[in-house]
Amino acid sequence: MDNNNLSHTKWNCKYHIVFAPKFRRKIIYGQLKQDIANILSTLCKRKSVHIIEAEMCSDHVHMLVEIPPSISVSSFVGYLKGKSTLMIFERHANLKYKFGNRHFWCRGYYVDTVGKNAKKIEEYIQNQLKEDYEYDQITLKEYIDPFTGEPVKKNK
Repeated sequence: MDNNNLSHTKWNCKYHIVFAPKFRRKIIYGQLKQDIANILSTLCKRKSVHIIEAEMCSDHVHMLVEIPPSISVSSFVGYLKGKSTLMIFERHANLKYKFGNRHFWCRGYYVDTVGKNAKKIEEYIQNQLKEDYEYDQITLKEYIDPFTGEPVKKNK
């Protein structure tokens, strides 16, 4: 087992964390994807949090991280979302006016302890983009109007 050491502690604390930008804005998030990934990586290094697997999907972030027991998960996620928001608005000043009150991330997040199934969660995160793409392909958009039988115009 891959245990880590502190002065008097052996630990193996892995968490699956998911959070999303405010209102799941896909366009702005897609344009800033690489910059946001660098910011999140930098903030994790500052807190000695090891990123095992991470994926930046079009409208949310999946992270499998190893957090030391001296840091609570909620305080780490608060730190990560708060500092990354400030750094994003500092680097991209024009976004301040599009996001009210300097909010970039949604208020909530999802967290789950990993335990023995770390490999399954790693695979899930790696395949998340593919699954999201396949889900987006199943749409309710109709190309032919069922009432008139004519093609639907795109400007509707």
